[in-house]
Amino acid sequence: MYEIKKQIYLDFTKNQKSSLLSYLRAYTKKFPELKSEEILDKFIEDERYYLEIDNSRFEFLKEIIDSDTFLSDSLKYIKECKKYYENKEKQRPIIEAQKAYEKQKREFLKKVKMSKEPPTKKQLYYYDKLCKKYGLEKKELTSKLEALEEIDKILEEHKII
Repeated sequence: MYEIKKQIYLDFTKNQKSSLLSYLRAYTKKFPELKSEEILDKFIEDERYYLEIDNSRFEFLKEIIDSDTFLSDSLKYIKECKKYYENKEKQRPIIEAQKAYEKQKREFLKKVKMSKEPPTKKQLYYYDKLCKKYGLEKKELTSKLEALEEIDKILEEHKII
């Protein structure tokens, strides 16, 4: 995609080129079911309408909207955008699996960290209150993780959760 960007719209300023490319990319994403040529035709049709009512964000296209170079450059870029979004869609399951793995990894590391820290005063207080309320024998809690698990176990047994 980056090679295509260097090869197209050589007569435009940096800002013109950037704004047009980002708009075409968003336009391509908006209509994934259409073919590249149909997307280009739709863009040209919309842009002509906005130019007629003097409300275009791309005033610089007024003179060149029908030129062959503009149309071929636009079509090349739209095709590249379609390829980009198709590849991204194909990679979605891999990315989702990576996210799920990272989430599991964070949970595991959180538990490891909690197992090394002493329980908080709030946890100890809540555990004491639950033991008194349900007449349970108290255990010596050595970590945040153990306190959390014991509290969850008591709440689960008595269906409070």
